[in-house]
Amino acid sequence: MIKAFWTKFRTPSKIGVGFIVVAAALAGILLWGGFNVALEYTNSEKFCSSCHMNDVVPEYRASPHYNNRSGVKVICSDCHLPKEFIPKWTRKIEASKEVYAYLTGKVDTKEKFEAHRLAMAEREWARMKANNSQECRNCHNFQDMDFTQQKNVAAKMHAMAEKEGKTCIDCHKGIAHDLPDMKGIKSGFAPKENEQPAK
Repeated sequence: MIKAFWTKFRTPSKIGVGFIVVAAALAGILLWGGFNVALEYTNSEKFCSSCHMNDVVPEYRASPHYNNRSGVKVICSDCHLPKEFIPKWTRKIEASKEVYAYLTGKVDTKEKFEAHRLAMAEREWARMKANNSQECRNCHNFQDMDFTQQKNVAAKMHAMAEKEGKTCIDCHKGIAHDLPDMKGIKSGFAPKENEQPAK
């Protein structure tokens, strides 16, 4: 009996091979499709809001990235998730630690979130600085800006930033979320005393 099994196993029929190939292809399609559905769901505003409804979602919904005259809406993943494959998966793995922190109670209330806001913000600002604000530049970049259509101060600052090799997050830290309390912080990210963050 065992000998017969190994004989058939070593010399399978064409129908058997065909069945295995078709079954493997169908399983691959189903797994890849399910994986992509799960991936897209975890990139959605609905998913992000399930944990952040009481902290950053109200700030985001009050920002021009959510509601504006042109009707162009940016969702969480547009700013916090790179589009390129390797950077996207690197960020997804990093984000799993953030989900773990929420599930274990480290940042599961507004008060706890606020206590950690500065550290989380600085980590995100550093990530964006390191990749030249790529997520911002998917929609905004110096090469496509018509400085003559901007207010004088914006045109001047954008021209200077382009010349000096600055990136979006250098000036636009409070664009979609409230800034953390940075009193007494000597971080390169903190605005100067009495300086209002650029919006």
